[in-house]
Amino acid sequence: MDQCLPEFKQVNHYWDRQRDMVVAKILPGEFYMTTENVAIATTLGSCISACIWDERSRIGGMNHFMLPITNKEAHEVNWGQREKTGDATRYGNFAMEHLINIILRSGGRRGNLRAKVFGGAKVLNQMSDVGQKNIDFALAYLDQEEIFIESSDIGDVFPRKVIFEPRSGRAFIKRLDNLHNDTIIRRENDYSSQIYKKEVSGDVELF
Repeated sequence: MDQCLPEFKQVNHYWDRQRDMVVAKILPGEFYMTTENVAIATTLGSCISACIWDERSRIGGMNHFMLPITNKEAHEVNWGQREKTGDATRYGNFAMEHLINIILRSGGRRGNLRAKVFGGAKVLNQMSDVGQKNIDFALAYLDQEEIFIESSDIGDVFPRKVIFEPRSGRAFIKRLDNLHNDTIIRRENDYSSQIYKKEVSGDVELF
């Protein structure tokens, strides 16, 4: 896929005939950034996706995280290999840093960054509302970073399919009915259990 940056070659890409463009489909714990006319898609339950782009240079990307923050500090994390996206991005604090940093390294300017936030539905039958915690984290993080949130579709009980076009800043949301819920709930339960079993690895530059 010639339009893909080298660090995102492992992400699944497909041709969308309706949009007449390539779409990169990301999974929980992944993120994607592009400088080309490529859309980014994902499906969200309690997870959050932040779509962040530079409105002038028209580059940007999307992340997909399930938990707001790890209790590890940056110096305590085994970051792994620099050229690979690691497990750190399953946590919101590192998923945000990864995405923002690569946008800035690719020519974006912090003052031009804009965001849209999606997800955080209450789809898991747990006492703690993971979705709301993710929402609270994402909104607070972007506020702290002074990145303007243009729009959001968050909370409620419905999973969402999101397609984001960094070139235009447009996002398309489809709320999914209960027929899709079981698959998403199983995936998020499995992913959540794996998070607590695995040591965090991956490379993040914090600044």
